[in-house]
Amino acid sequence: MSSLLDLDRLFLGIWSLWLLYWLISSFRVKRAVREESHGSRLGRHTIPILIAVVLLMYRFDALNGTFFNRRFVPDQPWIAWLGFALAVLGLAFTCWARVILGRNWSGIVQLKQDHELIVRGPYHWVRHPIYTGLLVAVSGTALANGEWRALVSLALIGLAFWLKLRLEERWLCEQFGDQYRQYMHRVKALVPGVL
Repeated sequence: MSSLLDLDRLFLGIWSLWLLYWLISSFRVKRAVREESHGSRLGRHTIPILIAVVLLMYRFDALNGTFFNRRFVPDQPWIAWLGFALAVLGLAFTCWARVILGRNWSGIVQLKQDHELIVRGPYHWVRHPIYTGLLVAVSGTALANGEWRALVSLALIGLAFWLKLRLEERWLCEQFGDQYRQYMHRVKALVPGVL
């Protein structure tokens, strides 16, 4: 029991450190020249992600007896630790991608002044490594949580990222033309060689 409480603290710690890094690094970005509207952003990915985070982080007693609070994996410490390892790997991957993206990064769909097409580092394997890393990290968190609500949360986040990346790619095709289309042909969006 104590070990699982310690693991809960570790999960809180790694996600908090990641958020702190993300916040601090957000101050050193290029000026935006085009930005997704607030309304589009709200419906496309902000609301689904907020719902997903609430589902993942909070257990609602009102959902007791429903499939949401039932387990999809056994309540075993090794499974929770495996989930923690996945979360750490996923978050580390996002940080690597964020460093490589540099001042071109944005948390919302934007085109930056002097926007560059980055195809090195993790962008050599997937076009959206930050989303890939976050999906791995959320998968690990969901595995450690072990309840169906965590998988619903993962599905919502996956859908939000898919909708967001489709808009990003449309804008990047407009910005970089055939160069980006060739990149799309060579490199998968989220899972190397698959998706």
